[in-house]
Amino acid sequence: MSELQAGQTAPDFELPDQTGAPVRLSQFRGKAAVVLFFYPKDDTTGCTIEACAFRDEMPRFDAAGAKVMGVSSDSSQSHARFAGKHDLSFTLLADKGGRVRKMYGASGLMLGLIPGRVTFVIDRSGTIRHVFSSQTAFRKHIEEALRALAQD
Repeated sequence: MSELQAGQTAPDFELPDQTGAPVRLSQFRGKAAVVLFFYPKDDTTGCTIEACAFRDEMPRFDAAGAKVMGVSSDSSQSHARFAGKHDLSFTLLADKGGRVRKMYGASGLMLGLIPGRVTFVIDRSGTIRHVFSSQTAFRKHIEEALRALAQD
C-alpha cells in the first residue's frame, strides 16, 4: 500500500499503549486532532531526539487541541520503559508486526532495515491534513505537525 496522503480519511485501528490499554483512533473523532508519528525503535538516538522534542512541545500541542501518539513495533513494556526514562507525557502504541504501519504506508524501509519515520496530522473529523516523512530530520516532524495544526 502506498503512503496515505492529505485529504484521505485516516484508517481506524486499535493498538495497546504503554500500559497495555487499548487505544482506538476513532475514540478521538470529534474531540481532538491527532498527531500520529511512526518511528523506528524505542531508545535509539534519533527516536529519542524526536520523542523528547515532541515532549518539549507538548504545551503547544495541548493548546492546539491535539493528542500526540507515537507508534513503533516495540512492545508495550518497551514503550513504558522508554516513556519513563525520558518523561514522555504522550501515548506510545505497540504495533507488533507493523500492521498499522503498513496500513498507513509508513513502512518505507531505509537501507532495507530501518522502518520509516513518518508523521500524520489528522483533524477532528478523521481526515489526514498533513504528512511529513524524513528519516533524519527528527525535530522537523514536530515543526511540520505544529504548522499543520495552526492551519486547521
